[in-house]
Amino acid sequence: MTKFTDTAEMDRFLDKLSGIDSAGDKGNSRLKKIVRKMVADLFDTIDRFDVSDDEFWHALNFLAEAGPELGLWAAGLGIEHFLDLRADAKDRAAGIVDGTPRTIEGPLYVAGAPIVESGARLDDGSDEGEQIIVWGHVREVNGKPITNAIVHVWHANTKGNYSFFDKTQSDFNMRRRIRVDQDGGYKFTSIMPSGYACPPNGTTERLLTAIGRHCIRPAHIHFFVEAPDFRQLTTQINIEGDPYINDDFAYATRDELVPHVQYHEDPEEIASVGFSKPYAEINFDFVLNSNSNPTEEHLSTRPRAPKK
Repeated sequence: MTKFTDTAEMDRFLDKLSGIDSAGDKGNSRLKKIVRKMVADLFDTIDRFDVSDDEFWHALNFLAEAGPELGLWAAGLGIEHFLDLRADAKDRAAGIVDGTPRTIEGPLYVAGAPIVESGARLDDGSDEGEQIIVWGHVREVNGKPITNAIVHVWHANTKGNYSFFDKTQSDFNMRRRIRVDQDGGYKFTSIMPSGYACPPNGTTERLLTAIGRHCIRPAHIHFFVEAPDFRQLTTQINIEGDPYINDDFAYATRDELVPHVQYHEDPEEIASVGFSKPYAEINFDFVLNSNSNPTEEHLSTRPRAPKK
């Protein structure tokens, strides 16, 4: 039996609603095709699962309520990870395989963090978490240091909260843009971040609970790395040993992005770095690919929290 959505009548309706059958050159032809495909797939889903009017309007109202959390939906439903996997496949086809792996940005970047020199401290000292030193180099695929790179870094506190979104924290707490040194090196001190869950009772948690999933992320540190004539890199590292490291609701974990964490308890080592208690250390290098066009040097145009 022919499905209702496979009829000639439905094809004509989809052409009309998407503007494909409009006379002249009105509208964007690529957008028309995308809209037609998206609406056709929605119609097919409604038809295949016999979605009722009540179910449809409940879903639409739930989507409207989700507005502030749609960035989390993109992560939790694997859309951001899919975009990364698709970009990886295109890179492999083009023979681009040597750079640091990309992974999702997430919705919690804030523009305008202070630019600092390598060695800066990120946290404001208000959270008595485990102290950590993170350092490494930014290099080309041939190993040559990139001496004019900027490393953007941001991460959560010990409660899993980010400054700007958590109004109890100071401006740009645990957020900086680090200018690498003459050897392409970067270094910062901060506190060990914690993993976290989606906002309780928010639309993301309710959606994932309804399909039998959790919404917890392992501890991690976010990075953008940029330099003239090189591809901008969006990535993050996971903290080794986190119980959710291989069960991230956002699918951001990649084996190459789980560096070893070295713990220091020797009093002389602790004193040598200016700390007063045991600390952790992570060494991680970034490898950037040359760009094929200038647009690859810059961030995508997704909405981000603005500079204050």
